[in-house]
Order: sequence, then structure tokens, then C-alpha cells
Amino acid sequence: MSKKDLKKNFLGRPFKALRPDNKSVNEVIAPPYDVISRSEAKSLAEEKPSSFLRVSRAELEMDGDINPYDKAVYQRARKNLDKLRSDGKLLLEKTPSFYVYQISNSSHFQTGVALSASVEAYNNNRIRKHELTRHAKESDRTMQIETVNAITGPVLLVHANHDPLDKLLQDISSSRPCDYSGTLDGWLHSIWVVDDPDYAENIGAAINAIPCLYIADGHHRSAAAARVARARNTDRDNHDAPHNGFLAVTFPESDMLILDYNRVVKDLNNLTTEKFFERLSLTYEIEDSDIAVKPKAPKTFGMYLDGNWFLLSLKKPHESSDPINELDVSLLEETILRPILNISDARTDTRIDFIGGSRGTEAISQVVDNAAMRVGFTLFPTKMAELMAVADANLIMPPKSTWFDPKLADGLLSIPLD
Repeated sequence: MSKKDLKKNFLGRPFKALRPDNKSVNEVIAPPYDVISRSEAKSLAEEKPSSFLRVSRAELEMDGDINPYDKAVYQRARKNLDKLRSDGKLLLEKTPSFYVYQISNSSHFQTGVALSASVEAYNNNRIRKHELTRHAKESDRTMQIETVNAITGPVLLVHANHDPLDKLLQDISSSRPCDYSGTLDGWLHSIWVVDDPDYAENIGAAINAIPCLYIADGHHRSAAAARVARARNTDRDNHDAPHNGFLAVTFPESDMLILDYNRVVKDLNNLTTEKFFERLSLTYEIEDSDIAVKPKAPKTFGMYLDGNWFLLSLKKPHESSDPINELDVSLLEETILRPILNISDARTDTRIDFIGGSRGTEAISQVVDNAAMRVGFTLFPTKMAELMAVADANLIMPPKSTWFDPKLADGLLSIPLD
């Protein structure tokens, strides 16, 4: 492949990151903008003037009634990003580099690489999607990128285990101390800057030999970056432009930790408890449980109702060649949510809500016990192979099918577009 073709057809390439160093990293590091509420963001940033939340959630500094999509919010974000740069809290890398990114705690670690992921590969489905996006959220991130003139929110990618790449990343992360690291929610986020030409070339070759990457988390961020590239690409040969890539970190499939993504529903669709159990028993064996139920196998569910936990097991085997129908989230929809509880579209129905597995079963019993919700269901976690099969088939997963933990941090790496 010629250098010109490589520029055009890259899957991932190095970039000059805007980043903290070890002196400022814990002042800057922040949770992803979309996993906390406005009030939580304000509380977390209250005593941290350099928190990256002041860029990703700039409305926390403004009147409580301001619309988070107001132009003034994005302008404040730009001002705050400029201040982080002028104060020396964020520095611009001198050389285009890859960045080994490791997340760890006492029981788990995963090692990936941060890169500028190709917008063209995204458009051509070499970077594969499995979720639909919402227009308002996509527009929000587009305005954020355009106004701050930087891509600040990393997209979580995954690749099928690839020995040449994965070994390189392990060699780098084990051969020397990291260049900077920060702690967030009990997880250590460590970064190694790979600016050595030989290592960078080898990592680039390994990445671009991978058939495809999969978006695990960050569909709105990647879609927004594609919008920005489309608007800015007046010169079709300008493949080196930073806007033709988006900020991403890819991890090997075997390193990824997917937790359950559970459901709670506000009512029983005008059914009495007895009638609800009667309908449920047509499809499921219902077993009382003295403890909270976290399913230990696919095609089983936990249920919390009227202060009690139950284990639901199918009376008949469920098999399908359709990768969507094989998902536990689909099975729950097809056998309980839609026919019994009349949840026709879990994406839009206001009677249903979703609780990530990192919050535990206590979060389910709490919202049911305080009467905010009527019934809760726990699911066996979606497997990484299931997500990849859906994406390979160019299909869309049901909403809230996967909860990845840990999350990537904001503020550790950004791609400036100037």
C-alpha cells in the first residue's frame, strides 16, 4: 500500500495529544460526561478548579436553569479548555504518538492503545457500530467539538485478540514506568507515551492489519466526530487533517469487562400480582430466593417484586440463529416486557428504566421498595462475542444491552483540531 493510500485508508494512527503530566493529572482527570448528572458534576468539580468536567460539563459553572445545549455552555467549555492550556495543566505533545492506556484495580486490569481512529473507516463500517444514536445527543457533541476545536471525549473500542498488537502493548507497559497516571472511582488510569519511531511504526502496522474494530461505548461521540469531518472536508486529499480521525482507545476482547445492564418497570400493566405471576408462569419456572438474584447463566433472570427475589428459568429451551434474538435482553423483551408488561419500545417508553450492574442489586431493590418502580429484573451480562456478532451482521442491539466497567476517563487525552 502506498503512503498516500495508507493515509487515506488507515484504521488508527498516532496523534499529538493535549494531555496532563504527572503533576497535574489528578487535578484534571474526570469521569465521562455522560455517566453523571449535572448536580453530580457540580459536586465533583467544586473543589477542583482544573477538573475536566469544566470542559465536558461546563454548565456546572452556570445558572442552574440554563439549557445544557445553550451556545453559552459550549463557549464556556472553550474558555475553560484554553485556560487549562494557558495554566500549563494540559500540554501539547511534540510528536505524533500512540499512547498505551492501562486501567487497573486490585482484581482487574486491561491494556489498550489510544489512537486517532479513522472517520472513513467508521463510515465504511470497518469501525463497527451496534447502537442507534439520538439526534440531540449527537448534535450536542458536535457543537462541543466545533466550539472547543478539539475532540475531548474518548470512544471505547475493542478488537478481537491480536497477538502482534497485544504483545507490543504488554511489552511497553511492563518495561518502564508509565509517563502519568490518575485515580478515578477506585481505578488507576496509566498512560505510556509511545513516541519512539520504531515502536510507533510497529504499533501502527499492527493496528492497521486488524480487519475491524468495534465500538463498545461512545456511539454519540464517534457519530459527532464523523459529522465534524464531513463539514470540514472541503479538501478531499487532506487526509492528514486531525478532524479525519477521532479520539479512541482500543482494548483486546479478552481484557474487556462487561457487567449486567438491568431493568426496572414502573407498573404491572394494570395486572394484579397474582395475575402477573399467572402470566409469567406460562413461560418460566419461578423459584423463591432468600438472597438477591444475579443470574449465573444465560437465559435466566432475577426478579424483585413486593420485597422478594425470584429466579426465573425458561420452561422450554430457547435457540435462535439470529444474533439479536439470542441476546438475553431480547429474550426478556419478547417473553415479559412486551407481551405481559406492554413495553413496546424500551428505547422510548417512559415506564422502563435501566440500572448498570456496577450499582449492584441494591439499586434495584431500593427503587422498588421506595415505590419509584414496581418490579425489577436482573440479567446475565451480554458476552463480548455476542456484541461482535451483532456488529458483524450490521444489526442494532436492543437499548442498554451492555454496561462496560471500568469507563475511560476524560481529560487524560484530547485531540486538538488547530
